[in-house]
Amino acid sequence: MTVEQLVWDMDGTLLDSTAAVPAALAAAVARLGGAPVTREQVVASYGRGTAETILAHLTGRAIGAAEAETYYRELADVRVAPYPGVREALDELRALGQAVAVFTGASCRAAQMLLTAAGLTVDVLVGGDEVATPKPAGDGLLLVAERLGAEPGVLAYIGDSPLDLRAARAAGCRGVAAAWGHQYERAEPADYTLAAPGDVLRLLDGATVK
Repeated sequence: MTVEQLVWDMDGTLLDSTAAVPAALAAAVARLGGAPVTREQVVASYGRGTAETILAHLTGRAIGAAEAETYYRELADVRVAPYPGVREALDELRALGQAVAVFTGASCRAAQMLLTAAGLTVDVLVGGDEVATPKPAGDGLLLVAERLGAEPGVLAYIGDSPLDLRAARAAGCRGVAAAWGHQYERAEPADYTLAAPGDVLRLLDGATVK
């Protein structure tokens, strides 16, 4: 079955948020009275889901909605940018009639804040707060497929993290490794590996991407 629709991860794939998001989470932990945490500790907790879940893990206690606002206040001041070539790739995809679809572990609110800060718009967005089980479960991709009116098997999910590729397999989608991202691991199996965002166009042409 050919690839008919692309779906993107956000952090580390569309956006170079390598420093900004971990720093915002670490600052929020400190403001909430938690012990100091490193960037590596924050990134290692990404698989737990949304920022609210991550904050609870890093502080070692339940975090209410009012306390979670601490993170969103930190996030409001961050500066993030798309990776080189992302903006051009999205423009070309739209010119081909492709919807720009994103599934991210971040909440929809956080995702919208970061995408706006980077000057990007998307057509379909599924956040981690919309699914019962975070990556590597495929729930989010199944929801994207539903919103696109497409079968999961025609979707290709582009992400930098092993969790992204495992989520693609769980949902029955193609898994595409974004080798430019900060969590890329060569050893994680992928259907395709891309060196740069512009290479995604070759997936729609049916070409083999090593």
